Parts: sequence; structure tokens; C-alpha cells
Amino acid sequence: MSTDRIPVMIPWLGEEEARAASEAVLSGWVAQGPRVAAFERAFAERVGAEHGIAVSSCTTALHLSLVALGLGPGDEVVVPSLSFIATANAVRYVGAEPVFADVDPATGNLTPATVDAVRTPRTRAVLAVHQGGVPADVHALRAACADWDLPLVEDAACAIGSTVGGKPVGHGALLAAWSFHPRKLVTTGEGGMITTDDPEWAARLRRLREHGMNASAAERHASNKPVLESYLEVGFNYRMTDVQAAIGLVQLGRLDAMIARRRELAARYDTLLQDVPRLTPVRDPAHGQSNFQSYWVLLDEDFPVGRDDLLAALAEAGVSARRGIMAAHLEPAYAGHPCAPLPVTERITRDSLILPLFHTMTEAQQDRVVTALREQARR
Repeated sequence: MSTDRIPVMIPWLGEEEARAASEAVLSGWVAQGPRVAAFERAFAERVGAEHGIAVSSCTTALHLSLVALGLGPGDEVVVPSLSFIATANAVRYVGAEPVFADVDPATGNLTPATVDAVRTPRTRAVLAVHQGGVPADVHALRAACADWDLPLVEDAACAIGSTVGGKPVGHGALLAAWSFHPRKLVTTGEGGMITTDDPEWAARLRRLREHGMNASAAERHASNKPVLESYLEVGFNYRMTDVQAAIGLVQLGRLDAMIARRRELAARYDTLLQDVPRLTPVRDPAHGQSNFQSYWVLLDEDFPVGRDDLLAALAEAGVSARRGIMAAHLEPAYAGHPCAPLPVTERITRDSLILPLFHTMTEAQQDRVVTALREQARR
């Protein structure tokens, strides 16, 4: 067993982020303030949206998006089961019911056909995911949702820098939710963002993240007169800190280099894996390009070892791979939750795994990953 373990992911953090965080701390303003506002503007501009609303996580971004849509008990929201469980959980947070739809086998994403298969008269929204950075065909989904008179929310947690039709994921989205977890390209440690083009929704979302307050702490601090705030509705404490936002601003400056490097590594994986039988790597879809937040492979059903045994063999070789995307309907939290058959979802979640990919990955490390895979494929 190798002692030089290859991790599945390493965030790209350095001295610039450390200085930015230190400057925020030394400024005396560490809560939500001017750096958060600057990060919101920069992020919204990057994804082609009019407004950014920074929050504490992508989960809270999803929750507030569904609150803004007025969803509640008795409503159904179509979601992919093939996603991190937060996607479905956010629907439950507002008292609505997630309805699990199957996904396209090549991208792992919802399509108009898979949504239509489970849509009912109680459906009030569709929540699509850009899975692992692979962009969903939002043009087709938006057109279908317009025909059905349903709002489309985009879970873009993994998709900063991915594109659809040459435009950034998030461009033209009704509401899109983003993550800055360390597994993502842009990280603030924890944190999230909502983007939208609607100024009224943006204003309300900013209130909701701060207890429903009509005047933020930054606005009160900037005023020369006493500001007596009001609480217009029941809200939440979903704020981002200026320390996080300071890191995020530096991270945004690294994004183009991150994407270029990850796409370079993904292309090299593609080449190296050409002679490894009985597995299919993730690819760019015809409608867009992935940021390769994750590089996953799908094992053929006649692959010599099962996915879990393959993960164990890779671990023995010093390679920290991960199981593929989870299926929420198979988790204990959703035991007994009714759902239609999801054969593609269950196939992908059972037979896929995520390979190491990070900006400092060397060719020698990639070669080791592929050699370990090749050995198992030829057993």
C-alpha cells in the first residue's frame, strides 16, 4: 500500500486568501458587511445575473428560493433523487413534498421528459441540478416549464464556471443556488449564494436571510441618523460573514485558471482511460461545457469488481476515490417515501465513482490512479 495517498480534492487556497481574511478581521467588520456586498456584485457579474444574495450555504440558498416562490404544504416539487440530499431536504423545509424524477444517463440531470413523467396537478415547481458541474439543458427545461406554467429553480452548487450554449450557468436563471463548500471550485469554507434577475425577489431574499429585517446592519451602521428597523415577516439567520466574502473574492480571481486546469486534467483522464475496458467517463454534453468539479466514471455492469470493491482496491493503492452521486430516495431519511421507478438513477448511484481531481495534481498521480483502475478492469 502506498504511503503517498492521493486525495480526491484539495482546495486551491494560499497566501492571498489568508491576507484577505486577516484584513477583514483587522478591519473590525467581520459580520455581513461591505465585503459581502462586493462579493455579491462580483459573483453575479461572473454568472451573468443581475443580483447576488450571499447566504450561509447552498442548502439555505435552496430553502430561501423555495420560500420566495411561496411553496408550502400540499405542493409538490419535482427534483432529481440523484443529488446530494440537501436538494430534496430543502423542499421538505417549506412543508412541500419532493417528487423524484429520473435523469439522463449521460449527464445525470433532469430532462423535460423525465420531469413530465412524474408531473401531477399538485406540481408547483421544478428543481433541477447541474450535477457535478455537468450543465443541465436549461434551455429545454425552461421552455418546458414555461409551457407547464411552473417556475424552474437551479441547484448550481457544483457549476460555477460551467456553460450552457456559450453562456455561464446561472445566466437567465429565475433563481439559482450556489455552494462555496471546500469540495467546490470557489470556496469560502462554508457559504452559498442565490442569483436572480428580479430586483424585488433580491430585496426580499436579503431581508429573509436577516430575520426579515427591513434595514441591514450595514445600512444602519452607514446612516448618520438612528435607524429603527422593522421585521416585516418571519425570516432566518442565513448570513455570510465578511471574512468568508473576503476569501471568496480572491477565489473568484482564480476561477478561470481553476477551470482551465481541471479541464486539462479531465482531457488527460479521457486519453488515459481509452484502453481501460468496461467503464464510461463523464463527458461534456452537446449543449454546454463542464467545469469538471467532479470527474466520475460509470462502470459497465460486467466490470470485474463491484463499485465498492473497486473503491477499496483504490484505497489500498493509495487513491482516495469516492462513491458516485447519491440517490436520496435510497437513504433512510426517505424510507417509505413514494416514488416512481428510477432505473437510471439507481444504476448511476450503484456503479459510479468519483476520481481524484485538483489543480496541483501531477501527471504521475494521474498515472497512478489510472494504473490502479486498469489493474482492476483486467482482473
